[in-house]
Amino acid sequence: MTTLSNPLSKRLAKPLAFPRPNAWWGGIVAALALGLALQADPGLPDRAFAATIAALKPARPQGTVSALTDYRVSVEARPVAGVTRKLSGLAWDAQRGHLWAVGNEPPQLLALDARGEVLARHPLAGFHDVAGVTVLGDGRLLLVEAHQSLVVAPVPAGPDAVLSRDNLPTLTLAPGDGIGAGIAGIAYDEAGDRLFVTEHAPRKLHEIRDLQASLAGQGDARIIDREAWLRGKLLARDLSSVQFDPRTGHLLLLSAASRLALEIDADDGRQIGYQGLGAGFAGLAESVPQAAGIALDGRGSLYVVSEPNLFYAFRPE
Repeated sequence: MTTLSNPLSKRLAKPLAFPRPNAWWGGIVAALALGLALQADPGLPDRAFAATIAALKPARPQGTVSALTDYRVSVEARPVAGVTRKLSGLAWDAQRGHLWAVGNEPPQLLALDARGEVLARHPLAGFHDVAGVTVLGDGRLLLVEAHQSLVVAPVPAGPDAVLSRDNLPTLTLAPGDGIGAGIAGIAYDEAGDRLFVTEHAPRKLHEIRDLQASLAGQGDARIIDREAWLRGKLLARDLSSVQFDPRTGHLLLLSAASRLALEIDADDGRQIGYQGLGAGFAGLAESVPQAAGIALDGRGSLYVVSEPNLFYAFRPE
C-alpha cells in the first residue's frame, strides 16, 4: 500500500522555535529605555526628525537669493505681556524700527521690539476678529478682520492711543471675489502695490492688485487666485500667515500644522526653500505650538508669534 506524503504534517511535526530569552529581554529593555528617554525628553523624536530633514535638505541652486538663511533661535516662547489669548499677525515697520502685532482678547494693536517687549498698546474699538496687520506706508497700517474686511488705520499718535474703526477707509471683499470668510493673514508689497491674502484651511492664497487706487475710490482692485502656486507644495498643510520680503521679492507662507515657513517666488510661485519651526530646527528646544504671524526685518532676522501669546526671534548664523 502506498502512503501519501503530507508536507504540512511534516512542518507541524517540527518543534516550534521561540526567540531566545536574551532576545526577548533585549527588546523589553530597549522599549523601556526608549520610554524613559521620551519621558525625560519629549522633544527627542522631533529633534531626531529635524536632524534627518536637515541632512537630506537639498542645496539651493547656485545664484538663488533667498529670504531665509541658516537661523538660530535667540528668543524662544516668550509670553507677550498683557495678552492671554489669540495673538496673531505680525509685520515689520522699517520706518519706525519695530514690529506690529494684533490680539483679540481684548482687541488690541501692539508695538513690539525685537525681543518681544511691548513698546505700546493700542485698544481697537469697534474691530472684530482681527487676523492680521501689514504696513502700507505713508503712516498707515492695514488691518484685516477674518470676515473679509480690510481696514486702513493711521499709525497711532501716542503710546496709549485708541484706534476706532469708525469712519476709517474699508474695503470689504464680497463672496463673489473668491475669498472665503476665513482670512488668516495679509502682507503688502509697497513697490508693486500688491496685497497677498492667505486663508487657513483649506489653504488658499490670493493676490490683490491696485489696492491703493481701490482704497482711494479711483478704480477696482483685481483679485487673482494663486491656488496654482500651492500645488505640489505638500510641506505646508495649512496657511496661518504670510510675509512679503522686499529684498528678494519672495513670500514666506507660514504653516501652523506643518510647523514651518515655506519660501516661494512672489512672481511665479516657484519654491525656494523653507525654515522648520519644530523642535530641533534652529536650536528650538520645543516646537512652536500654533504659529500665527511671521515677519522679517531689513537685516534678515526672522520673527514669529504663536497662539496663545508667544514670541520667537531668530538670528541669521
